Amino acid sequence: MMSFTLRRLLTALPTIFVVVTVSFFLIRVAPGGPFDGESHIDARILENLKRIYQLDQPLWMQYWLFLKNLAHGDMGPSFFFKDFTVAQLFAVSLPVSMENGAAALVLALVFGIALGTVAALRQNHGLDHAVMGVATVGVTIPNFVVGPLLTLVFALGLSWLPAGGWNNGALPNRILPVVTLALPQMAVIARLTRASLIEALRANHIRTLRALGLPGRIVTLHALRGALLPVVSYLGPAAANLMTGSVVVERIFGIPGVGRYFVEGALSRDYTLVMGTVILISVFVIFFNLIVDIVYSLLDPRVRVE
Repeated sequence: MMSFTLRRLLTALPTIFVVVTVSFFLIRVAPGGPFDGESHIDARILENLKRIYQLDQPLWMQYWLFLKNLAHGDMGPSFFFKDFTVAQLFAVSLPVSMENGAAALVLALVFGIALGTVAALRQNHGLDHAVMGVATVGVTIPNFVVGPLLTLVFALGLSWLPAGGWNNGALPNRILPVVTLALPQMAVIARLTRASLIEALRANHIRTLRALGLPGRIVTLHALRGALLPVVSYLGPAAANLMTGSVVVERIFGIPGVGRYFVEGALSRDYTLVMGTVILISVFVIFFNLIVDIVYSLLDPRVRVE
């Protein structure tokens, strides 16, 4: 297991290098620049700005300087958010997105697996149809509809929760955004669990356990272990997506997370901020996929990583 983990970490470095290289040149090729939004800027001032941010250097030199600084953990200053480096912006906003994303992931896992298991054990019954109907609705309705709807009901209608704002991470302010993030993931996990558990319950070894007279609860636990493999596969990109922030949810509820930087960096041609978000997402995706591979081998002994 240790050698497998080390090999995956070593292969992650070239992957991140390729992603960084492609992203660096793509953002430079895109029309516009970081100072195009400045109105009536003097040519001498523009020249000084380019010199300060090293944009007056040849493209290959800019690329080399960026890699050199990145090797020391420096992603450079933000062009759009003046007086802040990209690392400083992430240091404040990333923990907020990670806390909300982790809470939403746990909520989606607990209720998604539970609902999927109940639906599989009551296949083609009324409860099964009800769970799958709700799950289908949860998959199809986007966050920008679910968020305002929850706000309308629980904040404006019942006045149980605040409509938005962060309030230093107070629990009432977290509930609506976390539920909004969790509902689509919960629906997907419920559908995956139901489909895989139905198939696992029909496997030969499960039939053998039933023939030996083991209680139904024990048989279900054995079947659920193998049925969770598709769910685990889905959790890799889902966890990376949740913990790196959601632009829509954070905008709706006024949360100071990292998701807003994805759009603002691209629209303002903030080269360093765009590169920082690309690196952030890449690292999270690679890390959680590594966790998925490790959990896979623990759930199913037939899967070999060595």
